[in-house]
Amino acid sequence: MQAYRVHLLRNATTQGNLDGRYCGSTDEEICGQGKQELAYLMETYTYPQPDFVFVSPLKSCVQTADIVWPDAPRTKIGELRECDFGDFEGKTADELADDPAYKEWLVGGVDACPPGGESNGAFSRRVTAGFVKIVDGLISSGIHNAGIVTHGGVIMAILAAFGIPQQPMSAWLTPPGCGYTLLVNPGVWASHRKAEVYLDIPERPLTDDEERELWDWYPSEE
Repeated sequence: MQAYRVHLLRNATTQGNLDGRYCGSTDEEICGQGKQELAYLMETYTYPQPDFVFVSPLKSCVQTADIVWPDAPRTKIGELRECDFGDFEGKTADELADDPAYKEWLVGGVDACPPGGESNGAFSRRVTAGFVKIVDGLISSGIHNAGIVTHGGVIMAILAAFGIPQQPMSAWLTPPGCGYTLLVNPGVWASHRKAEVYLDIPERPLTDDEERELWDWYPSEE
């Protein structure tokens, strides 16, 4: 039985990313540095070429798809949006450090929710339902090679829920412009809702030095 390939790609860097801001519902464009990062990756490594692409409706993902997969037909999927951070939207950890609601949210848990935003549980349910809809649609339509351009938190939630090997969300932290290829076996998917994390994107895994160089572009949130 032929497997289905699903390429999960994180959007290129935005200014909000560089500033260390919580940007979930903010509709940011890719910044100049993000375009440079992506150009470097595309010139140096090989990206898979899907037959169809599913994209978060936010500009950073649409623009990333325009650059990496310009010729592939696509559709926007609302469930692929990043988490809505509510009152924390657009703020940095330093700016929120003395906010009791922020401290409570950092404790985590399914019910943890920024004021006016989306709880961890609601975010996970939305994202996983969207991914199931995408994979079931691929299987029913016979499209065996598809891309998804979305946000870092969405990729982490998808892989924590469906990825083999099974790992927590924190293990799937991905640099901008990078991601993973999943192999979906229809039988395994039907019975267990699991997919094998098969390759890194770009297809040749980055060396430790190369990955460190990319993360040096990206600010720490600590």
